[in-house]
Amino acid sequence: MPASNPNRAVLIAGPTASGKSALALRLAAAENGVIINADSMQVYAPLRVLTARPSVEEEARAPHRLYGHVAAGEAYSVARWQREAVAEITAALAAGCLPIVVGGTGLYFMALLKGLAEVPEIAPEVRKKWRGFEGDLHAELARKDAVSAARLHPADRQRLIRALEVVESTGTSLVEWQARASASAPLAGFAVTRHFITLPREQLYARADARFAAMLAQGALDEVRRLPPLEAAHPLMKAIGVPELAAHLRGEMTLQEATAAAQMATRNYIKRQLTWSRGQMADWPSVATAG
Repeated sequence: MPASNPNRAVLIAGPTASGKSALALRLAAAENGVIINADSMQVYAPLRVLTARPSVEEEARAPHRLYGHVAAGEAYSVARWQREAVAEITAALAAGCLPIVVGGTGLYFMALLKGLAEVPEIAPEVRKKWRGFEGDLHAELARKDAVSAARLHPADRQRLIRALEVVESTGTSLVEWQARASASAPLAGFAVTRHFITLPREQLYARADARFAAMLAQGALDEVRRLPPLEAAHPLMKAIGVPELAAHLRGEMTLQEATAAAQMATRNYIKRQLTWSRGQMADWPSVATAG
């Protein structure tokens, strides 16, 4: 990358099956790039096929970081990913390479662009109060923190509760905590190129359906069979395809039924990704890809 622009990074986001990895590989080849994973499921070692991690052949075409480096039962968090991603970005720049961050986990990108608000631990009694509150949360927030209330939809119960917990427990608006985080965000001061891949929804669905069928042919069922015993709440057990194929392995549904259920779960996930991105990534330049 040009020495005159040392703090440059590329971010590639988009829904599942949109071609993010293919675009990242093309950019890495053209600009001496290092590809850094921003997908919360692709960090786990046991599920290369089912989480659509880059293949061994693709990994040989460019350096790949933060893929499959977390053991099955290990805890993982946005904060840990942020620390590791910053370390990989720093290492790439030191080597004269372009860091290319790619994935479908929107919160990971926000951790780089906006930082993580280091809000003190919420007092248990405050948490209990607001999570059990049955009145008008938006009206309560408007009285206590008008700035936060103005930014939140009255029906967004989860975020309203979070804002109320923070302002009551800390005496400071969540907006202020977030502003402090943004001032010291990891990519503050960087020249950041952002790409959000867009394709027609039906095309995404068709690609996702075909990809799941290919995953089965590549050994996805064996990956699930080899998973160690984990609690149902563990993130790895919620990866799309795992609950469905596990149910098939237990004899609870046919492989055809499990496939259809996993494909439907993928479509629902794509819908959630697109909804989230409309609210959080509306200003990202869109790019179409046939990758």
